[in-house]
Amino acid sequence: MEPTVLLISVFAIFIPALILPGPDFVAVVRSSMSRGTAAGLLTTAGVSLGLGFYAALSLLGLSAILVQYQWLAWAIRLAGGLYLIYLGIRLILARPERLEVSEGDHRSRTNAFFFGFAVTLTNPKAIVLFASVFATAVTADTPGWLMALMVGLVMLSSLSWYSFVSLCMSSAPVIRSFGHARHWIERVAGVCFVGIGGRILADSRNPLST
Repeated sequence: MEPTVLLISVFAIFIPALILPGPDFVAVVRSSMSRGTAAGLLTTAGVSLGLGFYAALSLLGLSAILVQYQWLAWAIRLAGGLYLIYLGIRLILARPERLEVSEGDHRSRTNAFFFGFAVTLTNPKAIVLFASVFATAVTADTPGWLMALMVGLVMLSSLSWYSFVSLCMSSAPVIRSFGHARHWIERVAGVCFVGIGGRILADSRNPLST
């Protein structure tokens, strides 16, 4: 398959899947609306790194291993679902005063980046996406530069989309409208994480296929 055709066929599926709301989207919106632009962009960077990591592993053959050893795929989805539920419960139970974090605080910046990376890394649907699209689109004859380009485009697409989301959600009008209810934003995000985690657990019994 020609490189251009391969890229178009892969990203024609990946881009819509990226835009659809999911754990990554919720994570970026939560950070942006409750902690500001810097935190939202750092969460975006963490999400993008996580997606690039999964894309690279998929192209290196991780998806084939997961399809062959279904118990491993089940364990990953189980762990991911439980983590998202745990994270959601923590956000729901968080006290409002704990949300007052300075954007210049080093620990806050580190937590925002790790938050995005962890949410993506524990999202089993990312594994399914890359297993069904990326790993099956390449062959032994696919050049290394093309696979590296695909990983780079995954991260660039994620950075572009979620940076746009972050800037919109952390804009002055939005902050003025929702700034007084930041703890409720945290709780809504927590409910979303619990719901997504529960759905992942419910789907964990279904076999992973390419």
